[in-house]
Amino acid sequence: MKFSIEKSVLLENLNNVVRGISTKNVIPVLNGIKFELSDKGLTLMASDSELTIESFIEAKEIKEIESTGTIIISSKYILPIINKMPSDVIHFEMQDSLKIKIYSDFNQYHLNCLDPSDYPSIKLITHKDPIVLKADVLKELINQTSFAISTQELRPILTGLNLKMNGDIFEVIATDSYRLAKKNIKLDIPVEQDVNIVIPGKNIIELEHILDDDSEVSMHVFNNRVLFEYKNIKFQTNILSGSYPNTSNLIPTEFEILVQTKKSEFMGAVDRAALLTQGKDKNIIKMKIENKTMVINSYASEIGKTEERVHIDTDEKSNIDISFSAKYMMEALKTIKDEDILILLNNDVKPIVLKSLTDESLIQLILPIKTY
Repeated sequence: MKFSIEKSVLLENLNNVVRGISTKNVIPVLNGIKFELSDKGLTLMASDSELTIESFIEAKEIKEIESTGTIIISSKYILPIINKMPSDVIHFEMQDSLKIKIYSDFNQYHLNCLDPSDYPSIKLITHKDPIVLKADVLKELINQTSFAISTQELRPILTGLNLKMNGDIFEVIATDSYRLAKKNIKLDIPVEQDVNIVIPGKNIIELEHILDDDSEVSMHVFNNRVLFEYKNIKFQTNILSGSYPNTSNLIPTEFEILVQTKKSEFMGAVDRAALLTQGKDKNIIKMKIENKTMVINSYASEIGKTEERVHIDTDEKSNIDISFSAKYMMEALKTIKDEDILILLNNDVKPIVLKSLTDESLIQLILPIKTY
């Protein structure tokens, strides 16, 4: 293997595939990035056996290909080395089957590599008729829901993001039992077969980081995995086994109290009130609505207390005193784009529901916290 490539081209592709490397890899060869050079171009691959990312650089984007070959280079060193190379063009030359020389006009590195024959055979198979989405739409779906994914392994299924497709409706749901985020969109082309899968949270968040424009994403769903094709990237992740809980009955359909307010004012009040409880376990603050007035307050015995008033529009009968996690509230509010929001309530033990005034497709739900 011997070739020359522009630093910027290689870096862009390396930054994408390195997301497939896990710090918990028990197979040594999977700590490396596979470089496979042919006359058609350079294929980069990284995998932790549950997530595989492949990026293909066409031959026309490579300065020069003198000889082809395959080698596994340690991910720990290749990215920082390429990042700090002082030249715009970088040369690679395999010196024997397990050594590579990386050099420019000003410097050179000689690295020991891993044996390509030890690398597992990973097939990235696609369907003839994939589900096609816009990258920016998929990115927003993930961004508006993934924060509510559970980080606790006690219920493994909740550590993933639930993707459901039925006809022309695409619904994405995440919950950790204390809050829930749900977003749906209408597909341009209805799916022929219903889809109901759960993708590991850490993997779907890596996909969200890669998506960066409105190009098309092709989604290929299989029994135990799903593959996303985006530009020159193939992103394959396993699917969590088990059934995601039916969350539709968790979201109230009727509310006794409807409050309309400005997101920026409400967020500011919650953020400031949370300052006194940041060191606490659940960062609890209280919200009281009475006589068409909202008061948000927090109290910490060792620090003091604070009180915030927020302008609201609500019915005169609205009367509630409810506590919740400021952290959960802030994360939910950040996903709502509109300035005018609705806070929907029933009583101090029923869920708090947040919606945009104009967008019914996004629902944020937070369970209140008892403070006695």
